[in-house]
Amino acid sequence: MDESEVQSSLSPSNKKRGGFSACSFVFALASLENIGFVANMSTMVLYFHLVMQFGLSTAANTLTNFLGSTFLLTILGGFISDTYINRLSTCLSFGLLEILGLVLLTVQAYSENLQPDPCNNKSSCVRGGQALVFYMSISLLALGAGGVKGSIAALGADQFDSKSPKGQKALASYFNYYQFFITIGSVIGVTAVVWVAINKAWHWGFFIALVSAVIGFLILALGNSFYVSPPLSHSPFVMIFQVIVVAIRNRKLSLPESPQKLYEIDDKQRDSSEEPISHTNQFRFLDKAAILQEGMSAEPWKVCTITQVESVKILTRMLPIIASTVIMNTCLAQLQTFSVLQGYMMNPNLGSIKIPTPSIPVIPLLFMSVLLPLYEFLIVPLARKITGHPSGITQLQRVGVGLILSIISMSIAGVVEVKRRNEAINFFPKKISVFWLAFQYGVFGIADMFAMVGLMEFFYKEAPNGMRSLSTSFALLSLSFGYFLSSAFVSIVNAITSKITSNKQGWLEAPDLNHNRLEYFYWFLAILSLLNFANYLFWASWYKYKSDAKVTQSEQGKIVNDM
Repeated sequence: MDESEVQSSLSPSNKKRGGFSACSFVFALASLENIGFVANMSTMVLYFHLVMQFGLSTAANTLTNFLGSTFLLTILGGFISDTYINRLSTCLSFGLLEILGLVLLTVQAYSENLQPDPCNNKSSCVRGGQALVFYMSISLLALGAGGVKGSIAALGADQFDSKSPKGQKALASYFNYYQFFITIGSVIGVTAVVWVAINKAWHWGFFIALVSAVIGFLILALGNSFYVSPPLSHSPFVMIFQVIVVAIRNRKLSLPESPQKLYEIDDKQRDSSEEPISHTNQFRFLDKAAILQEGMSAEPWKVCTITQVESVKILTRMLPIIASTVIMNTCLAQLQTFSVLQGYMMNPNLGSIKIPTPSIPVIPLLFMSVLLPLYEFLIVPLARKITGHPSGITQLQRVGVGLILSIISMSIAGVVEVKRRNEAINFFPKKISVFWLAFQYGVFGIADMFAMVGLMEFFYKEAPNGMRSLSTSFALLSLSFGYFLSSAFVSIVNAITSKITSNKQGWLEAPDLNHNRLEYFYWFLAILSLLNFANYLFWASWYKYKSDAKVTQSEQGKIVNDM
């Protein structure tokens, strides 16, 4: 798409800001920061197991808890960048914490004195000062990366005017480009950085991640004069509580027959960060918060505007969508934990080349690096002609495609594990090629391309103006819940199956993967994903897009009261 279609020439000298020129700095950080982050996602389960002496299940759960915490903390980054400091300052502030975490991680990987000796404890051998450095490093890394990821996507999306048709098309393209540059950085991370970590030294892998992150944040800071910065809003949490409290207080009042009689302010009184939102008929109970009783002054904790009420309705409608994508991200967690452990016990050779097991995720990443441009330049224009939608298909349709593919991926993963396990037990020491994992990784890579980009665009476009960082982080919040749920599922499955198996050992409890029943766990997730998809279809068809309710003068115009 030509930049002239967005916001044209954007040099600081002519004081024009925004557009894809401004986004180039965001894309640079997305690539450089993810070089290390994704490499760590791929190798950390081995680092925890081989260097920090964690047991298999503990290593997998430690990684999923770390990633879950990282993506949960995106809410903090989104909230701060909407309310207190602008998105750029939020990214740079949390970026400093991420860099400090990488410094500690590098130092511990380098110093043998900070690493535990092997022990007989099946869970962890980390104690004392070693534990302090370890947990401090991953805590800082989770907090820093979470804050950055909770604000950076919205910083780029802010550079386009989402109210104009050209701006809407540009915004849809932006999220595809953003995911593409993340993918490019991820490819470098799971190949070059993983190879260095596995074949040279762990600390060199972490050091490369550190250097690339530092460069990325410096580049982001250099773009300061190019960025459009929307005005900060009041705390969205305060506004949510106001609507709920006033609605409960007015619960005995009767709603007026016409929404036009509900309270609203005119544009002159409206906060600069707020845009008017038209009334909808869902969650009518909340409309009682917009009833201005006779003789009552229009104060925040006594009455709310229609726009405030509708903002809370939008967030409420989003909740089932978030919940319906959690299982998919639980499946994703398996590809970064148990699938890596699978690959560690498979034949890593491709001819004379030895492929590091954690580099296997490069397969779906390569798929995505090719498919994202094809999707943007071929499929989307064709779909636009058919549907008339700026994104080709709706964001929720795109997410639905991703959910279907995740079911297929987990089904394939179970079949591959049966083959791997049978070969390892019945034809020892023969091992099947690690490239058998390409099937499950490849299908899930395409699933992630559809679902994650669709979710980010959906939450950004549907969010009220003053909550766009917070709302965009909801896509990553789903990732967080998925990782935490993965840890819970591993523990629950082990607890239940240890009571019914003949050897009294859970499906995922044995120290040797060949003595586990990982395929059952994969198929359990596939069945659960199928049931979840049916649930998603219901909520996606029920959801009412904000753009479907056009703001009309009659619904805005309202009761304007002299204060």
